[in-house]
Amino acid sequence: MVGVGFVCHMTHSALMEKLADFKICADKECSYVISVAKALEDYVASDCRYINLRQGQMIYVFSKLKPAEGAGVFWSGSVYGERYVDQMGVIGYFPSNYVNETHVFQKKTVEIPTTDMDFFCA
Repeated sequence: MVGVGFVCHMTHSALMEKLADFKICADKECSYVISVAKALEDYVASDCRYINLRQGQMIYVFSKLKPAEGAGVFWSGSVYGERYVDQMGVIGYFPSNYVNETHVFQKKTVEIPTTDMDFFCA
């Protein structure tokens, strides 16, 4: 039975394509919030790497992907607020052009390489 559970678990997980080779964070572990942003419009996540946004929603920004030329720009964050308690704590990517950065906590940032786990879907 243990082996069957392991097989089932693996079928629901996937290593997705990398969105960028580098990311910008407040610290080397990307554990501190860089800024807070407000959603300008709704965004529907296309897969499990992303989070849904609702217009007016506030988002803690933990990292900003550094795009290759011509690629879209995505940030990683988590929503917060009493109205969105069901989504709090879920971290995912969203397009930066869907938000307005309202407060920057960390102006000095570090650039670190992304890993495959940054784009893992569970």
